[in-house]
Amino acid sequence: MKAPWVWYLAKGLEGVGMVVVLVGLVFSMQLGFQDEGLESMRYEGLALAWGGGIFVVGWLLERAIGAR
Repeated sequence: MKAPWVWYLAKGLEGVGMVVVLVGLVFSMQLGFQDEGLESMRYEGLALAWGGGIFVVGWLLERAIGAR
C-alpha cells in the first residue's frame, strides 16, 4: 500500500461518520419518545447529513489511494 496513514485516516473518517449517524439517531429517538416530533426530525436529518458527509469523505479518500 502506498500511503498507509491515508488509509487509516479514511477508515477513521468512515467510523466517525457512522458514529455521528448513530448518536444522532439515538437523540432523535429520545426526542421522539418525548413527543418532540419536529426537533426529533431535525436531529435525525443533521446526523444523517453530517455523518454521511464524513463517511463519504473517508470513502473517497480510500478510493483515491486505490484501496477499494
